[in-house]
Amino acid sequence: MASKAAQKRLAKEYVNIQKESPPFVWAAPDEKNILTWNYLIRGPPDSPFAGGEYHGVILFPSDYPFKPPGIKMITPSGRFEPDRKICLSMSDFHPGSWNPAWSCATILTGILSFMLTDEMTTGSVTSTDADKRAFAQRSHAWNILQPRFKAAFPEHCAPELRNLPNMGEQPAAASEPSSATSGASSSVPT
Repeated sequence: MASKAAQKRLAKEYVNIQKESPPFVWAAPDEKNILTWNYLIRGPPDSPFAGGEYHGVILFPSDYPFKPPGIKMITPSGRFEPDRKICLSMSDFHPGSWNPAWSCATILTGILSFMLTDEMTTGSVTSTDADKRAFAQRSHAWNILQPRFKAAFPEHCAPELRNLPNMGEQPAAASEPSSATSGASSSVPT
């Protein structure tokens, strides 16, 4: 159960992210538990993730903002192991480096920034750019088959990819990559 401080802080962060979300990201708390937030990251157009849609969760502790959250990406991406906690400086792997001034928006920006690097950490995988493009191309179709995604983002379950709130125009889906090599630890959805 969330402390009153955590509830108040997360409610304020949700209002702020609805008004102005960082580029390429969106998040919202679970309706039944304010400590669990679902997020969507759209792959930036100048990256191997272009056209991709990546669902994940941020698991805030009951004493947030004084302790860091756990972070997972659920959608196969070629960058992170699906549904496994990711070790980042702003995650519960590193409580000593946590800054209570950081917010959900800061965390989402950090996840996206780290996703765009090749740095390895717990929860990350190595794959080729072709693998990442293949995952990106299939990400929306994979997401809309997942009960967790459908429950969190029912408005994004149409067969075609839709824009996130406050994000404006997004690039068209990545072109069909030639056969991707299997360098990722999770399988490319078909």
